Amino acid sequence: MPDTTDAGGLTVGQVSTRLDVTVRALHHWDEIGLARPSLRTAAGYRLYTPDDLERLHRIVVYRELGLGLDRIRTVLDDSTADVPGALRAQRTQVAERIDRLRQLGAGLDRMIDAHERGLLLTTEQQAAIFGPRWDPDGPAQARQRYGDTTQWRQYAERSASRSPEEWQAIADDIAGLDRALGDAMDAGVTPGSPEASQLVERHREVFASYFPLTRQMQVCLGRMYEAEPGFAAHYDGIRAGLATWLRRIIDADARAHSIDPDTATWHGPE
Repeated sequence: MPDTTDAGGLTVGQVSTRLDVTVRALHHWDEIGLARPSLRTAAGYRLYTPDDLERLHRIVVYRELGLGLDRIRTVLDDSTADVPGALRAQRTQVAERIDRLRQLGAGLDRMIDAHERGLLLTTEQQAAIFGPRWDPDGPAQARQRYGDTTQWRQYAERSASRSPEEWQAIADDIAGLDRALGDAMDAGVTPGSPEASQLVERHREVFASYFPLTRQMQVCLGRMYEAEPGFAAHYDGIRAGLATWLRRIIDADARAHSIDPDTATWHGPE
């Protein structure tokens, strides 16, 4: 590289500012021989000529298009290189990336909606899946009450990826569980019996479709089923006294797993 005292070229810092490229990148391109400044002052400072700057412009453009440095070197220096072909191939990759980003954007929109709404179903879909007695305002009320909890976030993230058919399967599982609970109570199944424990486990599995459900949390749900009028009305509408019976079989199963129902808490250990 010739020495020169001519300060007509651009320094590394000036080129960095003009092209919005880091000084580190310019030094790296210099080290690997991709874009070396043609001049150097007597004091040893690198200077880029207009031709150097033109090459750097092309490197920046190709980098923004996603070409790797080795591919850029070939495009710039190999006179036999198929530049249009390389650019077409890169355009295909860019189009695929855009499509992936669009899908990601749509997924993020669904995630945002799920966190804000809970259920990503129309009112008509909700009625068809959950029945005419379903309250479409229920998810909004649940968000008001539980929106700042870990369980709401887990529920929302699962809801974002669920189809109406998947929600229908969950609704069918819950309806089947309700029938099984009513039949077991009619049959005289007692808390603590193997049959009751199987139903408690089935209850945990079904409701774990909303969020992970520990036995401690299940005990808290059992209390809520019995104490809150809306839940009590649902279970007692299946069988008179079913809300209390369900709480009792959950408590008995908890004791069998060394959990005291009287001291169980929502955030307690498994």
